[in-house]
Amino acid sequence: MENALWDRLSAEVHAEVDSLVSAGRNVHAIAVMREHAGLPTPGLHECVDLVDQRFRVLRQGSASW
Repeated sequence: MENALWDRLSAEVHAEVDSLVSAGRNVHAIAVMREHAGLPTPGLHECVDLVDQRFRVLRQGSASW
C-alpha cells in the first residue's frame, strides 16, 4: 500500500492503527497517527483517508480466510 503518511509511521504504530481500525475505533486510530507521525502533523483529512485505506486492506485480508 502506497501512502506517504503510512510510510512515516513505525511498524509498531502500523499494528496499533490496524488493531484500532479493525475494532471500529477510527477516532483513536487518527489520534495515534497524528501523535506518532512527527512534524508536520498530518491533517485530519489525510488521516481519515488513511483510515479508509486501512479498513479496505484489512477487510480484503479477512475475506480471503
